[in-house]
Amino acid sequence: MTRSTRHQPPPRARRPSAPPERLELYGLHTVEAALRNPERTKHALRVTRNARQRLAEAIAETPDLPIEEVSPRDLDRLLGGDAVHQGCCLSCTPLPARDLDDVASGSTRLVLLDQVSDPHNVGAILRSCAAFAVDAVVTTARHAPAETAVLAKAASGALEHVPIVRVGNLAGAIIALTDQGVSIIGLDSDADADLEAGIGAPPYALVLGAEGKGLRQRTRSLCTRLARLDMPGAIRSLNVSNACALALYAARRGEPGGA
Repeated sequence: MTRSTRHQPPPRARRPSAPPERLELYGLHTVEAALRNPERTKHALRVTRNARQRLAEAIAETPDLPIEEVSPRDLDRLLGGDAVHQGCCLSCTPLPARDLDDVASGSTRLVLLDQVSDPHNVGAILRSCAAFAVDAVVTTARHAPAETAVLAKAASGALEHVPIVRVGNLAGAIIALTDQGVSIIGLDSDADADLEAGIGAPPYALVLGAEGKGLRQRTRSLCTRLARLDMPGAIRSLNVSNACALALYAARRGEPGGA
């Protein structure tokens, strides 16, 4: 018996998953930052007695928030044994979506991510961006992590300070930013120019590609210029979150009047 060889339609492109309607954020830094963020809609806080004492000032800023004292085991059951919750869990709503136009006007420093998909890396990048006063992180709607508890924990509170803008097409976002006078600088280990020596004055956007693949060809072609991190050692590539931290430090030093 032979199998049918009828033409099968091509598989549909996979759509990005919709963001969750509610998040369970955990970890002391993550929960404290979310409690203090007026843009974050908070629903309920589950907290151990010890963690409640450590979060007392932030809790006082949201006096109407329902609070339930629980045991660490209760949180383990709720979040799973792998979650490092540090005795607290905040039930809340994801942050409102931000549009590119909301952050492009008046922004001086941006970070663009070209299909960086690991939530731990994106969280660590957000943390570095908060430390170096980056105005926003721009990612694609697809091939990028949604706002999740894992990403928020990796960001250690930075998710509340650095807006994430998700765009349908990164190339279109680069063109729009270029039209507004933003220099687009792609990070490439093989570039001729050193980042610190050629960053120039803001406004600028640093573009980082996914580990292994780096920047896509279309992205590279739209950059104002490419630049490398000057590393004298045997290994010239870094984890993307580490590369982002070093690039932001080098960029700050390379700005006119930078330290």
